Amino acid sequence: MDLGLTGKRVLVTGGTRGIGRATTLAFAAEGARVALTYHSSAEEATTLAKELGGPERALAVPYDLTDLASVEAAVRTVEAEWGGVDVLVANAVRWGTRPPDQLPPFQDMPLEEWLPVLRGNLEGHIRTVQLVLGGMRERGWDRIALISSNLARDGMPGSEFYGAAKAGLLGFARGLAWDASPDGVLVNVVAPGLTLTERAWTALPRTVLDREAGFTPSRRLSTPDDLAHTIVFLCSAANGNITGEYISVAGGR
Repeated sequence: MDLGLTGKRVLVTGGTRGIGRATTLAFAAEGARVALTYHSSAEEATTLAKELGGPERALAVPYDLTDLASVEAAVRTVEAEWGGVDVLVANAVRWGTRPPDQLPPFQDMPLEEWLPVLRGNLEGHIRTVQLVLGGMRERGWDRIALISSNLARDGMPGSEFYGAAKAGLLGFARGLAWDASPDGVLVNVVAPGLTLTERAWTALPRTVLDREAGFTPSRRLSTPDDLAHTIVFLCSAANGNITGEYISVAGGR
């Protein structure tokens, strides 16, 4: 099946590692041009962009969700190089400064720690969409995938602010679908559960991963490729009329 992505200009925020990297590679395999953003992994992002063919095929662009000037500069860079963005995958994440098991009780969480998590993971993505949407409307066929998390629905200790931001993406997508989809712009939310990224393998012992898989109907945890394939489908010509949806890729959990 031809997914209609050859030559499409795809912006994958947080496209260097984990789900973002798998998504970058999946779009490139379909013939798309991919601009992948990075926050701290400049060398890794630049190397990946070169491997995918350099400036004609792939760009590595700095991007900080918590800095709206950085968000705007990233979009302008892609527009200056390629003339626009046909597909946006809003995947970048602003983590907190401490792991969940080291956080204080909710009421004691310092403002300077939680506000960047809440604002970055919601406002940063909304501003990115706002910057690319005008051109998308004019073309009459474009796609947006907002990467949320099943923590938005299920929660866990320490996830209050992150989960609130990720839940906000669904409300945003539902409203945006009504606004933009009549002009051919389909927008959906993709929600991973615990996914076997490098971060997960490093942070969690195998016994924990196996236990979590056992609590999953499919009896396995998703891989980054599982997420990437879903994202590529939703952002392709194969998706003709799915918009405003929350799609969990977590083995039925």
